[in-house]
Amino acid sequence: MEKLVDLQLETGGQLLDPQEQALLGQQISQWRICHRNAVDQLERVFQFRDFAEALAFANHVAALAEAHNHHPALLVEWGKATVTWWTHSLGGLHKNDFIMAARCDQLYAG
Repeated sequence: MEKLVDLQLETGGQLLDPQEQALLGQQISQWRICHRNAVDQLERVFQFRDFAEALAFANHVAALAEAHNHHPALLVEWGKATVTWWTHSLGGLHKNDFIMAARCDQLYAG
């Protein structure tokens, strides 16, 4: 299987079934699938030393999102940034969400 971080985002497509989610999720093991308002979402909390570092990371994620026209929910708090991905137009998880999650991991790793 190709690394998620190396894949290109796709246009169109369908929601992933639970088996596809589990398979792709193996590459982003620190992310969890949440169910909010009947919508599957990928979420991870990233830890930092202070608010400024968390905000800087969120800004890097925002730039990545803008570059790919695929946008997460971001919550910045003292010492942490929560990133939540899902495909709004489909109402759930698409392969692109997993790709973007892997790219967030890559940003965090430096």
